[in-house]
Amino acid sequence: MRNVYINKIAAFLPNEPVDNNNIEKVLGQVGERPSRAKRIILRSNKIKTRYYAIDPLTRKATHSNTELTAEAIRKLESDGLDLNSVDLLSCGTTLPDQIMPNHAIMVHGELGCDPLEVVSTAGICLSGITALKYTYTAIKSGEAEIAIATGSENSSAIMRGENFKPEIEAKLEELQKHQEIAFEKDFLRWMLSDGAGAMALSAKPNTDSLSFKIDKIFSTSYANILDTCMYAGCEKNEDGSVSGWRTFAPEDWLKKSIFAVKQDVKLLNDNVMEYTVAQALMVMLKKEMFHPDEIDWFLPHYSSGFFREEVYTKMKKAGCDIPQEKWFTNLSYKGNTGSASIYIMLEELLNECMVKKGQKVLCYIPESGRFSTAFMLLEVV
Repeated sequence: MRNVYINKIAAFLPNEPVDNNNIEKVLGQVGERPSRAKRIILRSNKIKTRYYAIDPLTRKATHSNTELTAEAIRKLESDGLDLNSVDLLSCGTTLPDQIMPNHAIMVHGELGCDPLEVVSTAGICLSGITALKYTYTAIKSGEAEIAIATGSENSSAIMRGENFKPEIEAKLEELQKHQEIAFEKDFLRWMLSDGAGAMALSAKPNTDSLSFKIDKIFSTSYANILDTCMYAGCEKNEDGSVSGWRTFAPEDWLKKSIFAVKQDVKLLNDNVMEYTVAQALMVMLKKEMFHPDEIDWFLPHYSSGFFREEVYTKMKKAGCDIPQEKWFTNLSYKGNTGSASIYIMLEELLNECMVKKGQKVLCYIPESGRFSTAFMLLEVV
């Protein structure tokens, strides 16, 4: 089996950064008054700026998910990658632009490069790392020579205020005193943003610049233990089960905002760190996949600064004490871009020359859809 290297990383963030004072102007207000939850959520998540594929003046969309992904890949091309030499494209995203065809096929069509193997991975935050793992295993086994992996999100497309107008109108009597959408929907409007990342991988390290050697990608699911937590295209029932969009009449898709992204916040707060950090790390350390003392950089993809101390508490519980001086995250100024987040963090770490040869990097990517998690161990070569 061959070694696998990340040779190039690119990130694409659309338009200018949007600060907390302008976020509701860009996304649009729901109902007659500003969100009452927004200030509390923004104070807690510690995100100061983020990016949206929305023109702040016209409020028209500037990019689709497909276009965001293609822009990140084109930045790899401008950095010297010949797209026609690539024999595998693997793309992960939470919400593609369409139900079918799959996201990666649409990205290939947008790029217009030569025929190649194309794979899409579904999921939420983990879709980006599972796309990367597909390219990793393909190159490691000799099935591919040069591959591109991507993670991308265009969350703003479904978080616009006008998307909730039919629901507000349907519940007008109920909402006369306070016109606002339910907290599990409003919560995520202030948490998610847009962006894309792309990586070029091969079996050879760069000869004139640093590369990341992938030592391990570990992922696991706890869906056998916990109910659905983050969801879209369905409604969660009192017994914890979900009813998919096809069980609702088309008029209810709008009246109930069935396709809005929702979060069971209590379930999230009670379980996400225990399972995605502590339980997974205990398994990894028992199998001696790495030793905490050898880690020079820890890149945690948490959705909110609220979770930072809890991540550290659960790491120490698992016997993985990596001091916070070794941590790196750009959440506060690049936002929570879901499946693209780890790409956007690694792009800054590598391209801003923050790492040195011989250093080891541990990446943490959780997903609250139904609680799953991934860790990736890299070595700078």
